[in-house]
Amino acid sequence: MRIVSLLPSTTEIVVALGMQDHLVGRSHECDYPEQVTSLPACTQPKFEPDGSSYEIDQRVKALLQEGLSVYRVNQEQLAALEPDLIITQDHCKVCAASVDEVKEAVHNQLGNHVEVLSVSPTDLSGVVSSIRTIAEAIGAEEAAQKLTDQMKTELQQIQEAVIELRRPNVLAIEWMKPLMSAGNWMPQLIQLAGGKPLAAETGEHSPQINWDDIRRRNPDIITIMPCGYTLDQTLAEIPMLTDRPGWDRLRAVQNKQIYLLDGHQYFNRPGPRLVDSTRILAEVLHPSIFRKNGGSQGWLNLWRHQFHQQIK
Repeated sequence: MRIVSLLPSTTEIVVALGMQDHLVGRSHECDYPEQVTSLPACTQPKFEPDGSSYEIDQRVKALLQEGLSVYRVNQEQLAALEPDLIITQDHCKVCAASVDEVKEAVHNQLGNHVEVLSVSPTDLSGVVSSIRTIAEAIGAEEAAQKLTDQMKTELQQIQEAVIELRRPNVLAIEWMKPLMSAGNWMPQLIQLAGGKPLAAETGEHSPQINWDDIRRRNPDIITIMPCGYTLDQTLAEIPMLTDRPGWDRLRAVQNKQIYLLDGHQYFNRPGPRLVDSTRILAEVLHPSIFRKNGGSQGWLNLWRHQFHQQIK
């Protein structure tokens, strides 16, 4: 079987199911595990991806207002790869090539024998369903059962470790301008890691929030994981938050509980590594229990980072 995966999370799922050798193409954003970057990319953004979160937001909105998709499918590349299966999603217009765009490419360049499989998880149960759906399409049902059982076991271990602990109020910020809190699976991950999510609901799209509402809620902990951003990219834009009026008076700021999380590699990808994302959250929320040997990669405490930068 020849598989093209047009979403980072579905690429990770195919690999986790032991079918990496069947991958022949990817999206321009698929970069884990590193070996997949050698595969030809079949998509590219229609907007300039560099710039601030506000600039990116405006470019994306301009495309969507014109009724256009955000990503371009390279139809010639797709045809040259001769896939049997193309995997994409229909949950978020700015996460991957649209189903309609993929189907158009298949219609123009490939035959009806090519299957287009779309998944759209909005919570952890949806992620598990996506894994099973993909596994059924590629003949890896047994591997899917082992993978989902392992995910369930590891998440249960985290959940059991925090049952008796105090649960801090946690605001997860998914975009800085405009301000958006992290919805979909993020409130669920926060709960599993021993926190109380604020300003978002499990299974619902990430909502816009206003600064006055954040000040009113005054969270115990703020986590920041802009969609598609690395830690360095988030650091570069952190003044969008820290320069706001009343930032220094927030409880989380005064208690040095501001954390930057790697959204690009962990929290924005609805795949097997959401288990790692939950573990990172547990380290942030309950360090005495989970933070061992310095903790995991994928996060940093903003106050500690700024302090270390000052003494260099």
